Amino acid sequence: MNIRNFVIIAHIDHGKSTLADRLLEITGTVAKRKMREQFLDQMDLERERGITIKMQPVRMNYKFDGEDYILNLIDTPGHIDFTYEVSRALAAVEGAILLVDATQGIQAQTIANLQLAKKENLKIIGAINKIDLINDLEKLESLKVEIAKLTGQKSEEILTVSAKTGLNAEKVLEKIIKDFPMPKIDLLNDEKPFRALVFDSHFDVYKGVLAYIKVVEGELSKQKLINALATRAKIQVLETGIFKPELVPVEKLVSGEIGYVATGLKNPELIKVGDTLAANPNAKPLPGYHEPKPMVWASFYPESADDFDLLKDALTKLKLNDAALHYEFETQEALGRGFRLGFLGMLHLDITAERLKREYNRCVIITTPTVSYRLKSHKGKTVEIFTPVDWPDLSQIESIEEPWVHLEILLPTKYLGGAMKLMDNFRGIYNNIDYLGLDHLILNFDMPLSDILVDFHDRLKSVSEGYASMNYEFSGFRTGDLIKLQILIAGRPIEAFSKIVPKNKAYNEGNVLVKKLKEIIPKQNSAIALQAAIGGKIIARETISAIRKDVTAKLYGGDVTRKMKLLEKQKKGKKKRGVFSHVELDSEVYLKMFRSASR
Repeated sequence: MNIRNFVIIAHIDHGKSTLADRLLEITGTVAKRKMREQFLDQMDLERERGITIKMQPVRMNYKFDGEDYILNLIDTPGHIDFTYEVSRALAAVEGAILLVDATQGIQAQTIANLQLAKKENLKIIGAINKIDLINDLEKLESLKVEIAKLTGQKSEEILTVSAKTGLNAEKVLEKIIKDFPMPKIDLLNDEKPFRALVFDSHFDVYKGVLAYIKVVEGELSKQKLINALATRAKIQVLETGIFKPELVPVEKLVSGEIGYVATGLKNPELIKVGDTLAANPNAKPLPGYHEPKPMVWASFYPESADDFDLLKDALTKLKLNDAALHYEFETQEALGRGFRLGFLGMLHLDITAERLKREYNRCVIITTPTVSYRLKSHKGKTVEIFTPVDWPDLSQIESIEEPWVHLEILLPTKYLGGAMKLMDNFRGIYNNIDYLGLDHLILNFDMPLSDILVDFHDRLKSVSEGYASMNYEFSGFRTGDLIKLQILIAGRPIEAFSKIVPKNKAYNEGNVLVKKLKEIIPKQNSAIALQAAIGGKIIARETISAIRKDVTAKLYGGDVTRKMKLLEKQKKGKKKRGVFSHVELDSEVYLKMFRSASR
């Protein structure tokens, strides 16, 4: 069996999904009448945003030089937040097409994804896309040289294609067949027991958990009994199949093939991405994946307390399809029962919330995103906290550590000055500059993760006129001068609005928060004091004035002293109410506040 398993990797919006569309057309996998743009992007959310969120496998059949070939393609995301999706796809294939936009050139995620492919020892083919948009042949040749240096190819071996028009798309297929190796298949022992790697999964109401697998040894067919080695779950196979790209049942899957198995399991937690499915329960597990480390944390609460169990069920099923998602139970006085979720980045958070809404009809209140911190007490005990609610008294803390990342910024040379000036406003530490050709360079910084979360990427795009791109990876924890900024409403601390901030930015952050609250909280019968505090010290204050009732409306002229008496009586009444007042904040206030904080 002639099998080629491969992926397309690239920076976001460099044309991966469009090239996949052309390959589907050429191989006849999808009829022209059924064809649409971004065909492999199954979610409406992907097509709306023009990005790939989930990896998507597809099987193509192609005849070349009189021989039949099976081509298993896995289309991958390009955004930094979905790098884990890329890494899982790479572990299931033998080759990778590195696609570069001719108009944008090499970008940060181009290099990051290439490094991941090299770690898996994949055969790499370089290709330049969108050549229909470039007339500068000298620039094109220069880009070929740059890609060749990265991939280890000769510049003349770099393919030039237009995924939009289909130009040279067939040459891509020929290159795949000629250059990519076949999967390692033990032809000498067809009777070897079945083993397969789970690289993705999702939940089906009728068939239970569907595990996406790469068969490494043996074969698998319907009704066979297999084992999930990590969870020790017993599985009676309901169905085996392939991706066309819809799910198509087949009689069996054999060594080297990519397909799916319907497990019939109704508990999503029994199948884990990276697990090994095997006929022998004592078989040696295949090398899996490193557990992704959440970079960003936020709490999700149901808008109605009665929907807690529904939200829990939705998160359980969503995690099955998103192995990078982490969640655990938590509760807050103001918001009730909910979950603390860990994400790989802000886009991952945004996509998760949107998928909960669209796929499971779950609308949620999302708290202000934060990072995790390590606190070391005077007794030598180290604890990791995720929310300001868990922040202990400063007298108990010896040191505070926050997560740092290694940041790579790729940009044209002429924007170097603007980028360096921008970095002066953040807590980054300069490392070095790597030059990529004559016109581009890579800035290397170490930077606190929390500084990246807010608006760093938008400001970077602004100073570079949109040409800069960035990539970062976790590098460890470092000691920081951090404090808890507390928000008080009518003298009462509201922990849901508290933040962990650098000490030198506390005053500005406090002012911003109380000003936002003043805009959001509606007026009430008494004046409301909004305060930002560090410990017992108030550092910022705003006041929401009371609703004023015109108590003199019924008076028609007369002595002015009567009006003054009524106004004074009103003033005293408000003052008295203010002493005993308790401001109730409805869910809409929290919702508006957290939305403004996450933008």
